[in-house]
Amino acid sequence: ITMKLTTGRYTIILSAQTLLLIIDWGINVSSLLTRENNAIMLILFIVQDACLILALSALLLTFFSTYVFQTGLVYLLYERFRTTLLVCMAYFVLTTIVHIWSLVARWNNLKHSWTTPFLIVFILQRFLATIYYYYYKRAALRISDPRFYEDIELEQNKIHQLNGQATQ
Repeated sequence: ITMKLTTGRYTIILSAQTLLLIIDWGINVSSLLTRENNAIMLILFIVQDACLILALSALLLTFFSTYVFQTGLVYLLYERFRTTLLVCMAYFVLTTIVHIWSLVARWNNLKHSWTTPFLIVFILQRFLATIYYYYYKRAALRISDPRFYEDIELEQNKIHQLNGQATQ
């Protein structure tokens, strides 16, 4: 069974991915405004973490739909999208650290002042957020390249690589 990524399906997935990025950005902005209520912050953080997991899942779903993946040439996708995957994972980990740290520090103390280490981690998370938005959106658009869904050039490249390895 092959899962071909049609234009309609790609449009739906790209729209969902864009919505997840907008939600993440909105929570990053609004979490600073809702610091007075820990319960609201907790809900926003859970939603943000869920959106990050869904965004990565949607990106992986598009990878799995490619001809490249289905023919077992996973390393080609990994080479092309390695940075994106690493940035996604790093952003998720750093975001989760910021969420846990801020909730633990503030839960019983609404007048909590930010420590220098927390401020550094917070700034790193916000900086990494911009990098994450760039790489994620770029990968979501690059995966629409028809070469990932056709076997024309891939078979020639695979044969060329095998011939190159055989002569060495």
